[in-house]
Amino acid sequence: MKEYLYQAEMSEEEKMKRNLRFYFALFFAKCTALVLKLIGRKGTSMPGSWAIILCPDFLGRIEKPKRVIGITGTNGKTTVANMVEDVLEDQGYDFTCNRSGTNVNTGVASSLIADSTFWGRPKKDLAVFELDERSSPKILQHIKPELLLCTNIFRDSYKRNAHMEFILDILNKSIPLETKLILNGDDLLCAGIRPENERVYYGIQQMPGETPEIKNIVCDVRSCPQCAESLTWDFIRYHHIGRAHCQHCGFVSPGCTYEVTDIQSADMEIRIGDEKCRYPLANDSLINVYNSLSAVAFLSEFGIPRDKIIGSMRKLSISESRYQETTINEKKIILHLAKGQNPVACSRVFDNVRKYPGRKAAMLFIEDYFDAAKSVENMSWLYDTDFEFLGDESITQIVVAGARHLDTYVRLLLADVPEERISHTTENNDAAAFLKPELFDAVFILYDVYTIGLANGMKSQVAKILEERGTENEG
Repeated sequence: MKEYLYQAEMSEEEKMKRNLRFYFALFFAKCTALVLKLIGRKGTSMPGSWAIILCPDFLGRIEKPKRVIGITGTNGKTTVANMVEDVLEDQGYDFTCNRSGTNVNTGVASSLIADSTFWGRPKKDLAVFELDERSSPKILQHIKPELLLCTNIFRDSYKRNAHMEFILDILNKSIPLETKLILNGDDLLCAGIRPENERVYYGIQQMPGETPEIKNIVCDVRSCPQCAESLTWDFIRYHHIGRAHCQHCGFVSPGCTYEVTDIQSADMEIRIGDEKCRYPLANDSLINVYNSLSAVAFLSEFGIPRDKIIGSMRKLSISESRYQETTINEKKIILHLAKGQNPVACSRVFDNVRKYPGRKAAMLFIEDYFDAAKSVENMSWLYDTDFEFLGDESITQIVVAGARHLDTYVRLLLADVPEERISHTTENNDAAAFLKPELFDAVFILYDVYTIGLANGMKSQVAKILEERGTENEG
């Protein structure tokens, strides 16, 4: 009993003193990383996996950099983390990050191991981590960030994150009290995270044409978070993103410290306090505006001066693993990540396709990579996804490929997409043959997170078709 009381009174640092088990795990992990490097394998979380297998509280025992900051959320965290890291690197910061690994505990451990000395001392004073929200209990109890950005909270893969209250509960229990939060003020789920913590909000003011009308199948905030009565929406941008108030208890959406007041094709105007300034945009889609705005808010709270942020952001582009544009014979080939099994992410991409100028074709490769290889995919997410956006008259052709192509075909028919516009096939490599270049000015190749190789292969096939068609026209 006395021993138990003594253990309870010990500080976290005392409990996490390094022991023989820790050093064995550290040295084994470093040897693993060396072997992987020698055989040419990069971007793996295997060293961290072995470290945690051999020493389950490894993250608590390894010494961390002096400053740790993090990015989490359902959608956009990888893009925002990449933007933040690119700006910091451009400003001369040397830091540890998990960009080449994974955003779960093993990836964080691998990053710390890679940037530590033989005895586990950090080589750098700053760490920037992208953090999976579901994995936060395994990370945040040991990695206590001074700043944590949350991009949004949406329903995600039904196998992991389908219930938002479940994810919110995880974050509320995991985020340290001393962490300052940078939160999306237009997302009432995100805005309510860890109410005891210091926080700032960012958001986009109401834009022309935005109304209280719900345009999406999914809207997961319909009741007041304080009194549970029905909310009154001032406007809904998409899903539950917008501004609202409660006529019963007086609740209102939070005021935003960082607020976009104008959006142009190449830049956006942000009001910070009483001042307004224009910041560069790599792309003016609302998804990218939110990503860029959150990066500005995060970097500003970190302490980067405004002019430095602007100068570095002018050099940024969207990661090619997320978005690419190529022009061949005056026709666009656009690769766009669609994040399969995520109804909100796919709905936003379909909306982007609908709003893109001119006539479009859409090629859908949205089956889950791992389920296709090892399991059975749950297709119910299709019915929370706004396939109705693909029924727009400007989308002249849709090609669906993959083993579950018939499921997507049926969903498109239920969305009232004309049958004559749809082609579908089991084999991914057969999809390009269905394209009719005379029907479109741009073709979108929509792919899952882990199928960028498939997307690039399809891009090559489509490019060859467009090049051949151009040669025929010249002849």
